[in-house]
Amino acid sequence: MNRNRMLVGLGVALVVAFLVSNFVYHKFQEASAVKPVPMDKMVVAAKPLGLGTRLEPSMLRTISWPVGDPVAGMCRRIQDCTNRALITPVAENEPILDSKLASTAAGAGLAAVIPEGMRAMSVAVNDVVGVAGFVTPGTMVDVLVTGTVVGANQGGSITRTILENVRVLAAGQKVQQDQEGKPQTVPVITLLVSPEDAAKLAMASTQGKIQMSLRNTVDTGTATPAPVLQSSLFASDAPVVVPVKHVAVAKAAPAPAPYQVEIITGSKRETKNFTEQ
Repeated sequence: MNRNRMLVGLGVALVVAFLVSNFVYHKFQEASAVKPVPMDKMVVAAKPLGLGTRLEPSMLRTISWPVGDPVAGMCRRIQDCTNRALITPVAENEPILDSKLASTAAGAGLAAVIPEGMRAMSVAVNDVVGVAGFVTPGTMVDVLVTGTVVGANQGGSITRTILENVRVLAAGQKVQQDQEGKPQTVPVITLLVSPEDAAKLAMASTQGKIQMSLRNTVDTGTATPAPVLQSSLFASDAPVVVPVKHVAVAKAAPAPAPYQVEIITGSKRETKNFTEQ
């Protein structure tokens, strides 16, 4: 009797264990099953593209992208990007975002990358002004000018920083920076400036001598350095010695010799002196 009970209990336990394991197995399968994700299309660059490039269909391709994780400004169709110029360089397979494209009416080349309200201003440079050729597209510079002080009771030269944190758009006719950072010897540098700064730059380049100072692209602060006057730069700290003029002093004329008169009285002889009155 007891043996039959044991066999029945063992059978029930095996059945329960089978049912439980089967239930857990199906739950694990459901949890590990890959659910289909709805996908969308995103336009990317088919090859590296430079600044100012007008996009053509052959330069672009589409990739799949999850619908639930969109990228702000992404383009979904190639035709939405064609005939628009890039305002920044892009790498291969980099998404083509609306923020990286100029409008269709902006055209292509350098003009397309100038933001609204800004101007491109070119200035003549040499190896010294262009910081030995390291002022290249994409770098940031400050612009200094040296000229003559104008005004009443003024004179000498002055050096003043007129522009700070200015982006270089082009070096010569090149708008792309060398990937290895090699210097470029060019006669002209084009800067991105506001209309007011363009007027300052034009005056400085025609009436004075300009100089550029290269700065780190992540250094966006404004230093506003004080102007430097020639008189303060080359003034000596030692006291100025004024030469003394020697004035000849006339010597006084010697006093005239006194008059002598000899007086004889009898046998007595006497000499008396008289000065000239």
